[in-house]
Amino acid sequence: MTNTQTTASPARAGKAQPTALVALLSRESGESLIDQIVRSVAARIDDRVLRGGARMPSIRQFAGAQGVSCFTVVASYDKLVARGYLESRRGAGFYVRERSPLNADQRSAAGAVEAAPAWPDADAGKAIDVVWLIRNMFRQTPYQQMPGSGVLPNEWLDGQTVANALRAVGRQNPNLLLSYGLPQGFLPLRQQLQQKLAELEIVAAPEQIVTTAGVTQALDLVAREFTRPGDTIFVDDPAWFLMFGSFAALGAKVVGIPRLGDGPDIARLAELAALHQPKLYVINSVLHNPSSTSLSAAKAFQVLRLAEQHGFTIVEDDIYCDLHPGSAVQPATRLAALDQLQRVIYLGGFSKTMAANLRVGYIATSRQWAERLADRKMLSTLTTSDIGERVVYKVLSEGSYRKHADRMRLRLDAVRAKTVRQMERVGLTVDIVSPAGMFVWADAGRDTNALAERAMAEGLLLAPGSLFSPKQLASTRMRLNVAAMQDPAIWRFLERELGR
Repeated sequence: MTNTQTTASPARAGKAQPTALVALLSRESGESLIDQIVRSVAARIDDRVLRGGARMPSIRQFAGAQGVSCFTVVASYDKLVARGYLESRRGAGFYVRERSPLNADQRSAAGAVEAAPAWPDADAGKAIDVVWLIRNMFRQTPYQQMPGSGVLPNEWLDGQTVANALRAVGRQNPNLLLSYGLPQGFLPLRQQLQQKLAELEIVAAPEQIVTTAGVTQALDLVAREFTRPGDTIFVDDPAWFLMFGSFAALGAKVVGIPRLGDGPDIARLAELAALHQPKLYVINSVLHNPSSTSLSAAKAFQVLRLAEQHGFTIVEDDIYCDLHPGSAVQPATRLAALDQLQRVIYLGGFSKTMAANLRVGYIATSRQWAERLADRKMLSTLTTSDIGERVVYKVLSEGSYRKHADRMRLRLDAVRAKTVRQMERVGLTVDIVSPAGMFVWADAGRDTNALAERAMAEGLLLAPGSLFSPKQLASTRMRLNVAAMQDPAIWRFLERELGR
């Protein structure tokens, strides 16, 4: 795959096309137009979409194409020059500066977005991998242009409630905010989580709960504590991509278990468990990422039976818990509720529904394992942020969070069916539509790595299916976020690319 499939290199074409240089500008994002232009152009230079020596559009040409003032373009170009991305040639305009290690160091020191590792020449191909997706998720705004993202748009979240809680925490005795927290986590929050888990029919005392910096750290702590180099960890296939590399970096062998509409392929799980004797099996029982499907009760009992038979521990990642309406409305079987934390380690958090920036997650497990995991956490990070945990406790304990979660679910319900119908009209195939959750696991009928590359050239972020399998093979599937598909540019791109 190369960029030459879709967009000629500006250096070769001799004339840069301003509409391809920046993502669609937003007047409502809270980020200035200048900063949006700087970030977008810098990203395209980092990714070698714009080559060294390429001539930038004239100030008037750029301003006219983007609907901004010449002053805005001048200020943007000046910032890019200051950060080492562009150079100004008197009487000739602005040009992309030739890349060098020195330039990259200067940009980092200037406080710009850290430059990505230099890609191979575009003609030699460009890798689309997990790092590529995460890097672009962090620097791509507005969220409406990230149909491949794993989060809800900021405007769907309750920022005011979080801000109020933060101010309330700030008014507390300053001495409470200056010291380390407890390795096991802020006690009132753990007591609040005890009540939350009880509503899910999971019995866990505060001593059985350990707070973490999100589910990402929770998975890392569990893997480090219960596996050694050479051990096998099972994951769903497809599944959340970040853990594949994380587990492999620990020396573990990562094996995928085919995920069906109601849970894992039990016959394959039994076969692979006998072959590999895994130490852990990481699974989304409710609102699986990337399909938003949930585990059936029959499959849950079979998974627990196999875990006991083959001696592996189940790690239940329930990060999307609050996007599910609950068993009174739809079936939702949690392994931890059936097992009561004997062979199941339960993970949860609030990054998807409250605020990703708080980085507050938790582990619920047996008392013995909780103590070991708290010690492991202490050895790696001492404690997590007591301030963030106090904010989350404040939000949960004051009662507004439940109504906020209801509003999010209703909003997703309002867009899901309409969005899926539109997906099918532009040529995507959707086998399973979950009645809850934010994701659709769609089939584009062609290599979605190539599709993602072409989308990125137009400022749109897709999540190709190859990233969601530990085998990382080419796939026609991709994960789409129904909450992030409201921008008409997304539909124009898909309709054009898929031929309908």
